Amino acid sequence: MKFTPSKPIKTDDNVGRGMDLALVTLVFLGLGYGLDRWLATEPLFMIGLVTLSLVGQFARMWYDYDARMTRHEQERISVAHPNRENAL
Repeated sequence: MKFTPSKPIKTDDNVGRGMDLALVTLVFLGLGYGLDRWLATEPLFMIGLVTLSLVGQFARMWYDYDARMTRHEQERISVAHPNRENAL
């Protein structure tokens, strides 16, 4: 018996975003750890780089969400008012 998924798998999903957030944070944590060991400044670079990566990731998520919602609003307006070119 062959298993076929009932619906196609989307590449733009929340699991991918979560993995991206975790992996980027871990990479920056590793870079901070390496710099701290090399420069003997124990938690400074780890804290700084992890904070930088989290702020950057959340900013990227926010802008991505805002762009998707703007596109979604435009689609809904074009369906509700098909005769209008630009309702906003």
